[in-house]
Parts: sequence; structure tokens; C-alpha cells
Amino acid sequence: MPYYRVVGEVPEKRHVQFRRPDGGLYQEELMGEEGFSSDSSLLYHRYAPTAIVKAEAVDQGGSGLSPNLPLSPRHFRTQDLRPDGDLVSGRMLLAGNSDVRISYAATSAPSELYRDSMGDECVYIASGRARFESAYGAMEVGEGDYVVVPTGAIHRWVPDGPVTALVIEASGHIRPPKRYLSQHGQFLEHAPYSERDLRAPAEPFLVDGEEVAVLVRTRGGLTRLTYAHHPFDVVGWDGCLYPYAFNIRDFEPIVKRTHAPPPVHQTFEGPGFVICSFCPRPLDFHPDAVPIPYNHHNVDSDEFMFYAGGDYTARKGSGIDVGSVSLHPAGFTHGPQPGAVEAVVEAVRQGLSTTSEMAVMLDTFRPLDLGPAALACEDPGYAWTWAVRA
Repeated sequence: MPYYRVVGEVPEKRHVQFRRPDGGLYQEELMGEEGFSSDSSLLYHRYAPTAIVKAEAVDQGGSGLSPNLPLSPRHFRTQDLRPDGDLVSGRMLLAGNSDVRISYAATSAPSELYRDSMGDECVYIASGRARFESAYGAMEVGEGDYVVVPTGAIHRWVPDGPVTALVIEASGHIRPPKRYLSQHGQFLEHAPYSERDLRAPAEPFLVDGEEVAVLVRTRGGLTRLTYAHHPFDVVGWDGCLYPYAFNIRDFEPIVKRTHAPPPVHQTFEGPGFVICSFCPRPLDFHPDAVPIPYNHHNVDSDEFMFYAGGDYTARKGSGIDVGSVSLHPAGFTHGPQPGAVEAVVEAVRQGLSTTSEMAVMLDTFRPLDLGPAALACEDPGYAWTWAVRA
């Protein structure tokens, strides 16, 4: 993260004696990226974070991915998927490649403790509310929140009723785009959000317990480790690496007189992909503007769009609705549905001045393969909707 935080109790200096009330020493844990050469945080545990008493392999089956063949634009209706499991075990795989896996989850069940040691996660809460609990503390999160979880952070999800979410699992780190930050990591004035828009745990979240299981994901698969003591025993931490939440409604859209391309909506970047937020905004205001996306062919990327809310003017007649996912792969030119350009130009003439659409988009720079959940909820007629006159 681009700024430093202190939560709970920490000693005056790093790596010095820090004693519990009974005189014993608190146990340090350095959570750091890129060896010792990038962002880190120093956590102070009541018990040794290294003490495990059992390790068991967990069968996770195969990758579940298949190529997008025959090459085709796709429409998946996540609203047709049945709730299952929790926000970890209930992830229904939609698409993925060697850089990122994208899943959908619908649940009201609390998850077990979980640590993703393959990369950062970004969980977009599409509906409902939950408490995110971690060794860093707890946060209340809800509809529209992106929750960015750094690699290796032990955490769990406790929904407050039904929750739906889009889960993005990276093979590395998810960060704000470099062009939004100064050389020292501060958000710049032209950035569409700032430090004030980010929420992070504000106080320790202490839980007692012995022999507590944690599900751990690594490149080799899943393991369930049993720790001698509950890992939520951190009395304080400081640093620049921690989980945080950012709500899509706090994204400040950048507008032009004519239609602006998706990079103006970029919110995060990850290894081999970017995440963009499409939010309600003023329509393009050149007198002859066509305030709708033009036909485009991204030769270097696949476009994965999750439709989170509002009215999708450009997609009328395609079957796209809230909860839909569209996948427009490299090798295919896509754009507005037939008749959409004429309709929005007329709507502007009648006084329409803003958009209401809200969506989360990933552009990936390697082809996305299809997951079993996507194939189970696919609209088979979507690819041919451009050939039908409105």
C-alpha cells in the first residue's frame, strides 16, 4: 500500500524486546513482498506464529479450465448459479489463465480461516454485507466494496445474510496503477481516488483458541495446517502492507467531450491484467458526440465484464442484465448492439445527460480459458446478437 499505518500496540523501535504484561516476549512476524525489498508490515503475536501441530493435503481436483473454442464472445448469467459453500470453498470458477482466476460466489455461510500464498486477492462484493476478519483486524464490508487481501494474510469471511461476490485471485500482487502514484507512493492529484477513500482495520481483532485449522493455498495445491494457537492473536502491527477496502462509488470518473477508452476507468493492476470500474458519470458532451463505446478489437487482451448495476444502454437487445458477465476475447471485434448508437443519440437529444451503469472489468493480457461455472450458466445465443437488427 502507498502509505504507512499503525494499529494497536507496537514498540518504539523495530526488532527490539517487546514484552507482554506477564513479562514474556511478544513474537514478531514480518509480512513482506519480494523478499525483503518491497512493502511490508511487522505484526506482534501473543504466541509463536510458526507453531503448527498438523499438516494435511486437501484434494482440489483439476484446474477445471478449458479453452475458449470455438473462439466466440460469451455471455454468462451468474444470477442462475446456485449458492454453495462459503466465500472460499464456494467459489465457482468462471475463467482463468496462468495470471489470474475469476470466480463467482453466492453464500450466507462463514468461511474457515484461509491463507492464499499464491498471490493477492481482490473480492468485489456485488450484494450483501460481511465482516472481513484477519490477523490485521476486522472490517465491515458491503455492496460495491473491493476488498484487497495481500498474499499470505490469514483471514475469514463472516456474511451478515446472503452475499454475492466476484473473486479475483492473482498470481502476484494487486496494486493501484503506477501512473496514479508519486515516486514515493502518494496518490497524485489526477488519480480517480485517494488515500481518504481506502478503509483498513483500525484496531486489533483478538481471538483465543488452540489447535485452529487454516486452509492454505500454494502453487502446489491446498493444505490444511493446524496451528497451536489461533492466528488472530496480534496485539499490534505497523507498515505498508495490509488488507483494505475501496468502494466503487468512491471512484471519480474521468470524462472527455467524446467517448473515453477503458484505461480512464482503471482501478488496480495485477500481473498480466488490469481491473477497471465503470461508474455513473456525465455523458460525453461534444455536440456531435456518440456517447457510447465504439466498435473495438483489443488485439492483446481478453475483456471480462461483470455487470454490477444500472442500465446498460450499449447492450440493449443482447440479454445482458445485472449479474451478467460478458467475455469478449482477442480475435473478435465487439461494440454496441444493433440500434444502440441511434437510440442513445436520440436519448441525449431528449435530455439524457448521465449514465447509470456500474460494472467491474478485467482486461487480461493472456487468453482466458473457461471455467465449469461459466459453461453451466452460458447464454448460447449471445454471439449472434450483433447480426439481429433492433
